[in-house]
Order: sequence, then structure tokens, then C-alpha cells
Amino acid sequence: MKVGVFDSGIGGLTVVKSLLEHQFFEEIIYFGDTARVPYGIKDKNTIIRYAIEAVEFFKNFELDLIVVACNTVSAYALTEMRENATCPVVGVIESGALAAKNALTCKDANILIIGTKATVNSKSYEDELHSLGYNNLEAKATGLFVPLVEEEIYEGEILESTFKHYFEDIKSPDALILGCTHFPLIAPALQNYFGEKCQLIHSGDAIAQYLEKEFDFIERYPNPEIKFFASENPEALRKIAKKWLKL
Repeated sequence: MKVGVFDSGIGGLTVVKSLLEHQFFEEIIYFGDTARVPYGIKDKNTIIRYAIEAVEFFKNFELDLIVVACNTVSAYALTEMRENATCPVVGVIESGALAAKNALTCKDANILIIGTKATVNSKSYEDELHSLGYNNLEAKATGLFVPLVEEEIYEGEILESTFKHYFEDIKSPDALILGCTHFPLIAPALQNYFGEKCQLIHSGDAIAQYLEKEFDFIERYPNPEIKFFASENPEALRKIAKKWLKL
């Protein structure tokens, strides 16, 4: 099994980490569009165009599956990617909503969704969760978290001030959906802020659960080959990948 993982930048490495832990794939091809990150502030047509270009890039590798790690692309361009791809394409929003369903037995649970402006404006998570019977939903665009993670600020005064900026008037939810692949890197700080009773759901774990359910993985691959590609400064991406993934 060979998979391509696409993200607008480096955040999708959190999804790669989950895939590695589950040992699904013999080979992983990661492509981060680092030259044009962030996608979360771009318009729909631009996001679709970039996503189709990523599909064309992946056609060089004869993949069995493409995982779209980027929540913004999953919200706006999944249909177009599937129309242009030669293999199945799976996004993180549907899988994230299903992970919430698995974690929350009470349909009256209060769920907070955080993500980029584009992801939140798409209302994709709300649509998926509404279809599963959840109605107590709130979504908050928290775009400042992306550059903080890019700067490797995972805790401390700056991050705590940003939490207060976004969440000061929000009651602690029953579940927090991390609707951006960057956000799992500040998950411990978010857990501490909202308390242990708040269940955190992020893209990497959610997509792993989804793939386990939807695909038959006959073999496991404890030492897959991983190739990293980026539209700008691929060496910086590889350096971060070695640190985050402990390669």
C-alpha cells in the first residue's frame, strides 16, 4: 500500500505521525505546498486550483490512496480532487465528525470546532455533525495558532494570551475538534486550558480510525519508506519532519 498525504504546509505531518503509529502503509509520499501556505485565508477557487495541482503531482507515484490532511482543502476541494485522481481520496472532515460520534454518546454534547477562517466559514464540520444528530455546535476561527505552531511555540505566555483572546467568553465544551493539522501540536496546552473533561479530537487520530474502518489492511508495515516533497524549501520540511516524527 502506497499513500500520498497532502497539506498546505507542514501541519499534515501530524497526520503522518498517526499513519506511522498504525503501520498502514509500505510507502508514504508527503507533499506540502509550503510556497503558498496558508490556504485558510484564500478563496474557494484558488484552493480548488491548488488541490488539483497536488493531484497531478501525486500521479507520478502510482498511489493506492490520497489522504488530504488539510482541513481547508477537505472543506472546499475534495470533490474536484476525486474527479481528477486515479485513486481514492479521503479528507479529514468526514473522519473528524465520525471520530466525534465515536467519542460522544450524548447528542446534546457541546462541541467547539476551531480551524482556519476558510474551514470555519465553509460550515463543513457543522454540516457533518448535524447529519449525525449533534446540534449544540460552535465554531471559532483561530488562525493565529498556525503561525505560532510554525514558530514552534507550543506553550507559554504568548500561547496562553492567544487562548484568552479567542476563548475568554466560551464555556468549556464537552469536545473540542481541532480542525487544522497544526493544532495537535498545541493539544496539551489546549487540554490544560479547557480541562481534562473536554475531549480533544484531531485529524490524525480521526483519519486513522476512518481508514481502519473503511479499508482492509492485510499487512502492517513497521518501517515504511517516507518521501517528503515541498513546493518551497523542502529541506526545511524534512528537518521539521525528522524532529516531529522522530525519524
